[in-house]
Amino acid sequence: MPPTSIEIADWIRDRIRKGLFAPEQRLVEVDIIRKTGGSRLKVREAFQRLAAEGLVDIEPFKGASVRSTSLEEVRQIYRARAALEGVAAADFTRLASDEQRSRLQALQVELERCVEERSPERFGRLNGEWHGLIVEGAGNAVIDELLQRLNVPIHRLLFDSFYDVERLRTANDDHRRILHAVLARDADAAEQAMRAHVQAGFEMLSAIETEYQI
Repeated sequence: MPPTSIEIADWIRDRIRKGLFAPEQRLVEVDIIRKTGGSRLKVREAFQRLAAEGLVDIEPFKGASVRSTSLEEVRQIYRARAALEGVAAADFTRLASDEQRSRLQALQVELERCVEERSPERFGRLNGEWHGLIVEGAGNAVIDELLQRLNVPIHRLLFDSFYDVERLRTANDDHRRILHAVLARDADAAEQAMRAHVQAGFEMLSAIETEYQI
């Protein structure tokens, strides 16, 4: 069965977030049709979906391309994320099941191992699971949906630079503080620690942007 426009949009979105489609890169309809097996109509519908999410620009007579994101836009996104993830951390502290708390602790153990073994790519994957689990345990579908839309596509060089050893340690120290507040059932402390963690992520991003002029 040919893929739907939603499935094609998911395929493109995944490649944008992994850096396989770079900012300002043109998305060639014929190539995407060949690789996904979708129809021209469904590919164009997928472009429209991604344009609504702010991931793709569509220009008359030029077609679709991956949208670039300015540092100021990223700053605004991180401010929104800090607020939303802060609330999620507080709600997780109050509402998460014992099983979810245990999973969070287990993920933290794996993140610690990634830092010691200098495994940035695995850290990145587990970091996504760690944050996702907190949102899941918070039980707020609106926050979940908004955070998914706020995920920022980051160029591969930027991603690799962000997860150097010292930045891994800093991010992991933040995780440890958040986990400590969660296990102590201190919702206010968990919220504040999560807000600080997300804000620190933007500050690292800003430093890298200046350093590498990305």
